[in-house]
Amino acid sequence: MRACYRRITGPGEGVVRVSEPVMLSWSGGKDSALALWVLARDPAWRVVRLLTTVTTGYDRVSIHGVRRSLLARQAAALGLPVTEVEIPPGCSNEVYEARVAEALARPECAGVRCVAFGDLFLEDVRAYRERQMAALGRRAVFPLWGRDTGETARAVIDAGFRAVVVALDPARLDRSLAGRDYDRRLLAGLPAGVDPCGERGEFHTFAWDGPVFSRPVAVRRGRVVERQGMVYCDLEPA
Repeated sequence: MRACYRRITGPGEGVVRVSEPVMLSWSGGKDSALALWVLARDPAWRVVRLLTTVTTGYDRVSIHGVRRSLLARQAAALGLPVTEVEIPPGCSNEVYEARVAEALARPECAGVRCVAFGDLFLEDVRAYRERQMAALGRRAVFPLWGRDTGETARAVIDAGFRAVVVALDPARLDRSLAGRDYDRRLLAGLPAGVDPCGERGEFHTFAWDGPVFSRPVAVRRGRVVERQGMVYCDLEPA
């Protein structure tokens, strides 16, 4: 990752390290939380805000199905503002890209030239994000890229992050895992071929506590429902 430097001239001339402001693509899940932690511990970076896609009509975080109110509570516990990208249900890539462009053109995003993503190994996803950000005059950053997913999953748990499975693909996982804690017991029971971080979309999580949070985000598990081929555990504010 690139650091930014400012040249200081005159008496005591030297080079002073200055952190680069970065916006983090935030799904609310464990990988986003780990990416934030990694960036926060690297003096090259200064996370200044979160970028989250929300589906209008449902009023929920896209893909994960988490209530918008819980996103707000997460952000408050993280001490970071959120720039929301609103998209319609069944959004096309063209509409999604246009909405992201509109969001990044807002005044609060001015001067932030880097956007970080929590992707681990999917080359096509990375290439897409790099093209998308480059077209908007931004640079995509991948603080978790190339990490072993098994080690990453265990690192999330060992670091003290606490998360719950909020969405899963029933074609690859038993629906009984919806609402389960993301812990070593869950990892040990995952079927062969399922990525322990859910990198291929097998499941998604909501992180409610950990080293990047000033306080836990209190939630309770609600109904488990199936919609559009995915199983969701509806988390409610507690």
